[in-house]
Amino acid sequence: MSEHAQPFVLAGVMGWPVAHSRSPLIHSHWIAQYGLRGAYAPLPVRPDTLEAALRALPLLGFAGCNLTIPHKVAAVDIVDELEPLARRIGAANTIVVRADGTLLGRNTDAFGFIANLREAQPQWRADAGPAVMLGAGGAARAVLAGLLDAGATEIRICNRTLETAQQLAHDFASWGAARLQAVPWGERHSALAGAALLVNTTSQGMQGHAPLDIQLDALPASALVTDIVYTPLQTALLQAAGARGNPTAQGLGMLIHQARPAFEAWFGVLPQTTPALWAAVTATL
Repeated sequence: MSEHAQPFVLAGVMGWPVAHSRSPLIHSHWIAQYGLRGAYAPLPVRPDTLEAALRALPLLGFAGCNLTIPHKVAAVDIVDELEPLARRIGAANTIVVRADGTLLGRNTDAFGFIANLREAQPQWRADAGPAVMLGAGGAARAVLAGLLDAGATEIRICNRTLETAQQLAHDFASWGAARLQAVPWGERHSALAGAALLVNTTSQGMQGHAPLDIQLDALPASALVTDIVYTPLQTALLQAAGARGNPTAQGLGMLIHQARPAFEAWFGVLPQTTPALWAAVTATL
């Protein structure tokens, strides 16, 4: 196919603010890597104009867009169709403009989370033992969905507000065969006993946020530890886990991997992660 026979594909990321997003860097890297004709732009959209902005996508010739804070939840009630996974998570981070101009809402965060673990630790298995998840917010819903789809058998949800953890366990009780247990925040240290995976889905430990208060003494040395925070790249949790010999997975990989199915939906290529891409994104942190 000649260069001019290829369609020019437009996509972007809507957020407020959006200047901090690494998505334009990631997608532009792939556009260049695969020699495609297209562009991916940051789209600053205020919350009160989200519906108008989404409805403008087909009119402007966009193939779709990503959504970041604060638009992921609001988009659920705007799109014409929502994939079941996005409905269960309660958030859409990817919008696909279909041939008839209607909008499909998807969530690729669960895919990104699991793909990151498997890239960092290829031998990891979701059914290797109990998983402990810190936090019960929007990110936790995507992580929980990913773990359940991957075959997790037991997940302990530790959250500062126990009722929120209990509600999360209730919402996902019928999904998969896993035992979901809400654990009081005061019992988070002992909840690590016998765990095969520890996930921080909170913002604690992120630059500018409160540190994450978790003691790893009870965690088996074989357990995989991951943090969805990627600023800093090596959070205090990952440093502490690595120092005691636990395998770890950085949060940046989730960001990179969640972009892959979105890119495929718009550009027709499922891109691969490369050291060059990791280096390019890491350089911006």
